[in-house]
Order: sequence, then structure tokens, then C-alpha cells
Amino acid sequence: MKSIRCWIVNRWSVALCTLALLCVPAVLVHAQDYDAAARDQVIALEKAWNQAYKAGDTKALAAILDNSLILVEDDGSLKTKSEFLASVKSSSGNEEQVAPESLTVRVFGNTAIAIGVIAVKGTKGGKSVVHRERFIDTWINKNGSWICIATDATPITHSGS
Repeated sequence: MKSIRCWIVNRWSVALCTLALLCVPAVLVHAQDYDAAARDQVIALEKAWNQAYKAGDTKALAAILDNSLILVEDDGSLKTKSEFLASVKSSSGNEEQVAPESLTVRVFGNTAIAIGVIAVKGTKGGKSVVHRERFIDTWINKNGSWICIATDATPITHSGS
């Protein structure tokens, strides 16, 4: 009787291990599909952010940025979402081009980190201005939608990448 039980237990163990091994590739494919879809969504939102900023569209920006947004300014000071939107609204600058030169998105479950370089070309005070910034934006998937919760952009003051 004991040997029959061992045989049944061993068979069940083999069956469960086989089932688990068969499911692993499906889980990995699903995770890869999720990561790719998340990257595509965040990249599209980054581009929408650039266009909304260029146009001074605070309504579009408000939809992209979480209410708890923390923005780190060039000088290290912090801005809230409402302070950032107010600065966009009152800006006297005229951006002719706001475009990412590079953009990489890494996904970690419900969090995504966007890292890149943005070039801003425009006029400010009647003078032509061109500057580049390296940025890091933190996104979370909140209720099925990606939203930015933190951003930092540092001016690039040297000629390297």
C-alpha cells in the first residue's frame, strides 16, 4: 500500500512540475507584451507632453501629470503640478520646437522610468534660444492609465551627449 501511495505522489509531482514548466513561457510572453505596451504608451505620453508644452496647453498637461506631481527645477527647487501649470500659462517664451533627441523607457511592473534628452528651440524676450536637457520622468499605472508622478530635467551645458 505504501508503494502505491509513493507512486501516486510521484506521478502527481511530475504532472504538476510539467504543468508549471508549460505555463512559464506563457507568463513570460505576457510580461513581455505588457512591458512593450507600457513602453509604447509612456513614449506616446512623453511626446504628447512635449507638444502640449510647446502649445502652452495646460489642460492637456493636467491630464498627463498626477495631482501629486513633484517637479525638480534646474536650480534644485521643487514645483507642484499647479505651480508648473501656472508657469506654463504665464510663460512669455515661444517654443518653436520641443522634441526628444533620445528617449528610453524601462518598465518595472506598474512603474515606468523615461530617460532622455530634449531639445527646446524658441524665442524668449525677442531672442532666439536653444537648449538641451537630460530628463528622468517617473510614471505609474494608476487605474489602468499611465500618469507622471515625478520629473527632473537637468540642462546639458557641455558638448557631449
